[in-house]
Amino acid sequence: MLELTMAAVSGQDAGATAGMTMAEAPSRPGAVLRVGRDGNECGLVTPEDWLFVSRVHLEFLCGPDGTWQVTWLRGSQPDPASEVRLAVGSHAQPLGYGATVALPYGGSGELIVQDRTEPRSVNVGFYHEV
Repeated sequence: MLELTMAAVSGQDAGATAGMTMAEAPSRPGAVLRVGRDGNECGLVTPEDWLFVSRVHLEFLCGPDGTWQVTWLRGSQPDPASEVRLAVGSHAQPLGYGATVALPYGGSGELIVQDRTEPRSVNVGFYHEV
């Protein structure tokens, strides 16, 4: 099971957890969870006017062995309006535009989608239950 929590945070709300949303999916091959502005495609939906987030921004996909990966999907623009970082424990790393990374099996962490022009972000926490 992969559990996701999401909080949309703007400068004045930094540190607040109000308005968190959650989604989960069983660890079955082909299971998918998406994060973005499109409520028809995404289980976790960001504010519609936050254009630094694509319609479908992040895709979590369960592989054939029950492990999960996340992809920062390429949008319609050649250069993204945001940056994405993956934090697991005390280690944080940037996630490249269009890149895919495996999530730790049985682990937890956070993906931060940071607007490049304003102090706001979308914080997506994950927990992979074994």
